[in-house]
Amino acid sequence: MNNLICAFDDVTKSLVRNQLFFMLGWQDVKQRYKRSKVGPFWLTISMGVMILTIGLVFGRIFKTPITEFLPFLTLGLMLWGFIFSCITEGCTSFISSAAIIKQLSVPLPIHVFRVIWRNGVILGHNLIILPLVYGIFMKPVYPIALLSLLGILLLVLNVTWMALLLGVMSSRFRDIPQLVQNLFQVIFYLTPIIWMPHLLPARASTLMLDWNPFYHMLEIVRSPLLGIAPSATSWLVSIAIAIIGWLVSLSVYGICRNKIAYWL
Repeated sequence: MNNLICAFDDVTKSLVRNQLFFMLGWQDVKQRYKRSKVGPFWLTISMGVMILTIGLVFGRIFKTPITEFLPFLTLGLMLWGFIFSCITEGCTSFISSAAIIKQLSVPLPIHVFRVIWRNGVILGHNLIILPLVYGIFMKPVYPIALLSLLGILLLVLNVTWMALLLGVMSSRFRDIPQLVQNLFQVIFYLTPIIWMPHLLPARASTLMLDWNPFYHMLEIVRSPLLGIAPSATSWLVSIAIAIIGWLVSLSVYGICRNKIAYWL
């Protein structure tokens, strides 16, 4: 119980010092694109080209109207890019900040929040594509789209505890980042991102949708923006994962918090 309290205290202190991880995350983005005229918008251009290419090719393969498929694909790829980057970079959040951890006494979750904020900034740049797609296909935005704000909050809560847990584990076991990257390449194809859920036969949908937590986390953000109410199951699964995941993550972090600096 003491470990859990200490872990919660570290997370709270990190959130209070939000200016620190905001600054560090923003500096990461600026440093990555130093002396570039376009800057992080290169990622937006790359994302736009990928969406257009996959949309034209897979839209024909799946015989899905492009006006329906492209907005679905755009949201799926942007949100998946955020999830994938947060979790895979979260694996190395402590490792990449080893010098700071060894020299400065700051709450360790700050380094995880730095990763989440950095990728949130990149997601913000990529969101520029969405109104362009909606404008081209004259797709209306319904009031239900406001539910996506609650969905993105739950999504951020979930990827944050995953990044924290995997960051602790990766500090001790250095093979975990490679394992996670390979695992997420498989999950990408098992999750409806470049294919639409209605294309699955009934038997396969139970395994690939109902038992896929990443599908539910995507749906609570993507569906409202497409004018569709997410199912109660998707909300319940996302909330349950957030609660259980944070309890597990904080417990593991609380046990290992004093050992992380020695593992780096």
